Amino acid sequence: MECHRWMSKGVNIKYEVRGNRKGYKAGALKEGLKHDYIKDCQYIAMFDADFQPESDFLLRTIPFLVHNPEIALVQARWKFVNSDECLLTRFQEMSLDYHFKYEQEAGSAVYSFFGFNGTAGVWRISAINDAGGWKDRTTVEDMDLAVRAMLRGWKFVYVGDIKVKSELPSTFKAYRFQQHRWSCGPANLFKKMMVEILENKKVSLWSKIHLWYDFFFVGKVAAHTVTFIYYCFAIPVSVLFPEIQIPLWGVVYVPTVITLLKALGTPSSFHLVILWVLFENVMSLHRIKAAVSGLLDAGGRVNEWVVTEKLGDANKTKPTINGSDSIKVIDVNLTELDVKLTEPLIPKIVKRQTRFWERYHCSELFVGMCIILCGCYDVFYAKKGYYIFLFLQGTAFLVAGFGYVGTRPPSTA
Repeated sequence: MECHRWMSKGVNIKYEVRGNRKGYKAGALKEGLKHDYIKDCQYIAMFDADFQPESDFLLRTIPFLVHNPEIALVQARWKFVNSDECLLTRFQEMSLDYHFKYEQEAGSAVYSFFGFNGTAGVWRISAINDAGGWKDRTTVEDMDLAVRAMLRGWKFVYVGDIKVKSELPSTFKAYRFQQHRWSCGPANLFKKMMVEILENKKVSLWSKIHLWYDFFFVGKVAAHTVTFIYYCFAIPVSVLFPEIQIPLWGVVYVPTVITLLKALGTPSSFHLVILWVLFENVMSLHRIKAAVSGLLDAGGRVNEWVVTEKLGDANKTKPTINGSDSIKVIDVNLTELDVKLTEPLIPKIVKRQTRFWERYHCSELFVGMCIILCGCYDVFYAKKGYYIFLFLQGTAFLVAGFGYVGTRPPSTA
């Protein structure tokens, strides 16, 4: 193992695993801080399994913490190694580039609160303990800790020049699970902490308003709600009622300006901005359902943790055969094995039959058909001129409903 190789060179390194999944990621982090050697450490660097930090990562992040005792977290930027793999990864890159460039960098520049991304960051251990440690009450333990640390008066720094390579999910199924967790978790955390935020005495009133209203209510709840209700409900339904007139600036001009400004964070994908907007509108349906379930604490998926599937290079590389090195002969005394030679050592995997509602996404299909019908009504009766947008948006919902969004197929190897 890699750790053993470094240990043989005299490096103080340990490889630790736990035997259960209690508390999921928060439980693993809490368990990790219980080891004896933690008392000799001041900082903890966190990376998800698919992240690849550069060798100078600590040299570039730790000085912020050493020279600024009021700083609890140094957050680095994510860099995506498979952003050009398919249309889905291009859309994700555009959304995440906006998140890092405008939300986190702007928040750090004005000394305002921004959330911890759960990876590619360095925490001060004393700040973690002061905030109450890791908690598994939601699926966004990273945001939970960041909010509690902020309410204790700690500050965060975002360093966009430090980039850590990572991988984006390249299947629509994996992306849906990830977005459910990222939408349901913050809404559920908002419900659990809204009173605690308002009653806090250590931060200013402006900081509490920013955290309560801007970060949680607008950013994690209202944004999904307004997007879906306006573009996927109000505009389509308006063609059915002649007395409802939505001004052109509300349908075209203002949304176009906002979208173009958000897309500036990823110039290489600027030509995909229309498809990206349609896709984000489709995902708003999934996000609003997740956010509502988090706010109401309803449904069995509120605290569900599904590990985001990453395909890596599984279906890009093929095993090579190099003479006798390709086969390893194992000498086994069969008389010592209590098995029947007619039975395989590895049981045959029985493929479970996929049900219709698991293969297709019925809610997206239903909304897509409704929007297209509204577009047809606009062509033949209403004559409001919204039909181009309605046909495009309805088609986007249908494409997502059938599970194909320009995604990379899983490996069949």
